[in-house]
Amino acid sequence: MGSTGLKSAADRGLLAPTDWKRPSVRWSTRLAHGALLAGLAIAGLGPMLWLAKAAVTPTQDTLREPMALWPNGFDFANLAEAWTRVEIDKYFLNTIALAAGSWAVQLLVAATGGYALAILRPRIGKVISGAVLATLFVPSVVLLVPLYLTILDPPVVGTSMLNTFWAVWLPAGANAFNVLLMQRFFANLPREIFEAARVDGAGPYRVFWSIVLPMSRPIIGVVSVFAVIASWKDFLWPMLVLPDPELQPLSVRLPILQQFVELDVFLAALAISSLIPIALFLIFQRLFLNGASLGGAVKG
Repeated sequence: MGSTGLKSAADRGLLAPTDWKRPSVRWSTRLAHGALLAGLAIAGLGPMLWLAKAAVTPTQDTLREPMALWPNGFDFANLAEAWTRVEIDKYFLNTIALAAGSWAVQLLVAATGGYALAILRPRIGKVISGAVLATLFVPSVVLLVPLYLTILDPPVVGTSMLNTFWAVWLPAGANAFNVLLMQRFFANLPREIFEAARVDGAGPYRVFWSIVLPMSRPIIGVVSVFAVIASWKDFLWPMLVLPDPELQPLSVRLPILQQFVELDVFLAALAISSLIPIALFLIFQRLFLNGASLGGAVKG
């Protein structure tokens, strides 16, 4: 009796089972769900679809009838002109290089830091975790000046990193959120596997490379998506440390070039620059969705 009551209470929702049997309630609820889903799709996909349309639409059509579907036909020359005239190919490669380097540094720091805190568990691990967590409460704007001065005069290198990709790559590794994300995931992995590996003579490096990383593909996919998208859209820091236009990414150059090109060419350049983040999410969407709950550890 008690278990049946608990089960019925757990299955109870806003509408009782008897209400669901009424056709008017059932159809009105389904219509509300459909309208909500359509609204979310329009709000999420609408801007991207409009940008894709505007990228192959003449400027006059975009200004006169922004919501019309190609009233005077397509203009695919916008894409070619954006690629050549705006030199988007050069800035596109700069953006890929910055995103790839930032991704590698962030993944290295997050994976090794999370492994050390969650698996190796040093004596002061809780203190280090608390310190890492405390950095999340420091506004990033506050760190701009000391970080910029450090890039100008690095304590170990001794040579200014200004106008080098390292000025973007190295600070990207100091991402406390990714470290804590990795630590949380590693802490949920079955420790019996690590104990068995240590009995077989595997050291901490072998455990990390052969056991932890293969089991951590979901969280690696999540961190990868976060790292690449954050680097792809970053504007302020690359603008400060990469004053040379030849090294700047798309996020810095496109706002500057906007006043020198037509609207249709500029929108085409924006559409091209949006392809990589969208493609990256589509490729990693399964890993992203599986690892978003931080419950991807395999038990057993």
